[in-house]
Amino acid sequence: MITIENISLYSISAFYVFAGVSHFISPKFFLKIMPKWVPSPKVVNQIVGAIEVLLGAAIFFDETRTLAAWGIIALLIAVFPANIYHYQLAKQKGKQVMATLVRLPLQALLIYWVYSFI
Repeated sequence: MITIENISLYSISAFYVFAGVSHFISPKFFLKIMPKWVPSPKVVNQIVGAIEVLLGAAIFFDETRTLAAWGIIALLIAVFPANIYHYQLAKQKGKQVMATLVRLPLQALLIYWVYSFI
């Protein structure tokens, strides 16, 4: 039987697998929003993408769900500076300011959502 919990689990798993794959399909987007102080941005982008795919798949399985959830939470915290940087860029350019601003508190909601699987 499909439950709200299962729909939530399938959704978060698909979200992170899709997000991770996006790092490989559209690297320019992610490289553009990466803070200048990040070393080897192309490599970091690929690593983050691979981690998102792995954690998105791992959260799907009972045996790896808790570890994957903690991994996603750590990743969300680690990439938060890039989201702040993206907002600052948007503000400077006067484009997508509201979208990038709204994205910041969404990180907390994503953390809460993923924490529900621990």
